[in-house]
Amino acid sequence: MGESTGAAPPADPLEQLAELKESCLGCSRCGLRRGCTQVVFGEGNPRSLLMLVGEGPGAEEDRLGRPFVGAAGQLLNRIIESLGWRREDLYIANIVKCRPPGNRLPLPDEVEACLPYLKKQIELINPALIVCLGSLATKTLVDPRAMITRVRGRWYHIEGRDYMPTFHPAALLRDSSKKRPVWEDFKEVKKRLESISHGGS
Repeated sequence: MGESTGAAPPADPLEQLAELKESCLGCSRCGLRRGCTQVVFGEGNPRSLLMLVGEGPGAEEDRLGRPFVGAAGQLLNRIIESLGWRREDLYIANIVKCRPPGNRLPLPDEVEACLPYLKKQIELINPALIVCLGSLATKTLVDPRAMITRVRGRWYHIEGRDYMPTFHPAALLRDSSKKRPVWEDFKEVKKRLESISHGGS
């Protein structure tokens, strides 16, 4: 019924994600690419209901081409495993895909240059829940005025998705008092994820 428009059928999201990665690997939108070893695109289950978003690659991530593989990543892995999850069942990415020099925070123009890649990743993976790991991810994806100490542990519903800001794992390595709040935040994420998986709201 109805006439064909002649338009090609939409590409498979997994194919589009692979194309996006290829495009990202060749990116030169900002100066970070010149100073890093390799692009760290992101990894995990491209059909996951849950996505974790951090700030940017560190030295180990830059060396291995994978997100969250340094000390902060090892702590994140322990949190994931303690919740009964497997890292490969989630999708993990960062606000910027290239390591800033000296592990500094990405500059606003660097975030602006890289953000279209992350937004397209989110669109293609289409997670129901996104955990913002740290202040930069929270300011970029939830509210540019947000203070992580005030907004962590709260749900934010934006454009059909639920966002949960929490402290970055690196902050837990510097201040162990943040471990309990992050654990509580992730338990809330698990409850929400289970509700969605079982057909809840």
